[in-house]
Formats: sequence, C-alpha cells, structure tokens
Amino acid sequence: MAQRDTMPVPGKLSGQALITELIRNMELGEFEMGYSVLLPCVFSLYLHPDDYSRLEGVFDLIAEDARRALGARVAQLNTKPKILGMKRPGKPRKEYKIAGRDWMLEFLRDSEGTVPVGDVEIHSELNETAQPGFRGTKTTLMGREPSVTTPRTPAVTRRTSEVVYAEIRYEDDSGPQLYLISQNAVRVGRGGDDQPMDLALYSNDEVSREHFVLRRDPATRRFYIMDKSVNGTWLEGKRLKKGTEEPLPDHATIGVAQVLTLSFETRR
Repeated sequence: MAQRDTMPVPGKLSGQALITELIRNMELGEFEMGYSVLLPCVFSLYLHPDDYSRLEGVFDLIAEDARRALGARVAQLNTKPKILGMKRPGKPRKEYKIAGRDWMLEFLRDSEGTVPVGDVEIHSELNETAQPGFRGTKTTLMGREPSVTTPRTPAVTRRTSEVVYAEIRYEDDSGPQLYLISQNAVRVGRGGDDQPMDLALYSNDEVSREHFVLRRDPATRRFYIMDKSVNGTWLEGKRLKKGTEEPLPDHATIGVAQVLTLSFETRR
C-alpha cells in the first residue's frame, strides 16, 4: 500500500482527519463501467476504543459533515476540465456517481485491538449489497496494512427515527437494490449533475433522467404514481399516461422503459 506524504502524529484523532481519509478511500474504491464510474457509499470506520469513547457523542455531526464533503468531492470529479474557459474537446467523460441511495457511515469500536490510538481503519463497499467483481476497499490513516477482520454488519440505510412507509426492490446495473421510502415524494430516474434523484437508477439511456414520481398522501396514506418519461412507465403491465397521476396498489410491479422492473410494497 502506498504511504501517505504526510503522516499524522499519533494522538487525538480529529473529525477532519476522518473525513479526509473517507474521501481518499472513496476514490481508491471506484468501480468503472461503460458510461459511468461508481463510487463506494457504505463505510465502516473502525476506531481504537479510546478514540471511539472520546468521539462517540459527536458521531452524528461528523457523519453529517462527511456526507457534505463526499458529495462535494463527487461534484468536483464531475466538473469538466476547461481550456481558457472553454470546455475541453474530446469524447464525453464518464459520470461519477454513488452506488446507493445515500452515504452510509457506521462508526465501530475495534474489538480486536489492532487499530492504534489516533488511527482509523475504513472498510468500504459500493452499497449495502455485495457487488460481483468488486472487492471492498480498506484504508488506514497511518498508512499501515489494514488488520481488522471482523465481518461488517449490514449498514443502516436510514436514521432510526425515520418511519418507513414503503419499500422498492429492484436490480439495475449496480446490482440488487432495496430502497426504503420514508418521505412523501420520491423522484425516480437516472438523474444527472443538475437533476438529482431520490432514487437513482443505474441503467442505459432508455431510462429518463426523471422517469416517474411517487407521491404519498399523508391523510390517506395512499401512494400515487405519475409517469414523466420519454419511453414510458408500466403499472402491472399497463402503460401509464404521461403526466397523469394514478393510484398505486399496496403491492405493485412497476416497469421502467421496458428495461427495469421495480417491486413496490407498502408497510403498515
């Protein structure tokens, strides 16, 4: 493993050091595909028990700041290089994107006693589901060889205070996925730099950047779906009329441009 140019002084571990190492781990763990580059978004951070105890009260604040920093770095990676203010000619660059709904960070106490005080060992995966052909990335702040062998437990995909109204299961180019709906509106599609989606589908151009929208009525707890695509959305095999909201059954199969199938189910 390559050594860092500047080695941290053993001692108190800072939030900035954790965030810097998260960004480095994310970049080392990229997974290149035909039209895009997937970046890890699930991180397990192993800390020495002393560091864990000292920082435990601010883990949520560190995680919040880290999500902002990681998102900013992805946006920076997607910024097209320019020459004298003009876009550089050539073939289109691949888009960098995370391979899940959101950044997931889990702080863990190193029970094996292999992480020194002032260090952190980060294990990352593309998302909560293991990806064929991708080996998770492991990095350390001090440049030592990763040594934690404790299997990673499945990361939490939402804050425990959130109520899950429904779930969507599907498989796209990044593998099997589970999306938990805890909001009253969900935008679904490929998305883009200037058009982020709540549920980003990693697929070909047949899927629109904003393909369809789900809406939940808080009063009735019913869900509705509206097609906004070019190539169509199907509900239980029937193509929806674009721009017209339709009731969504508690259990439903949603077809996306005839290239993806999503299984929707409400939770009561």
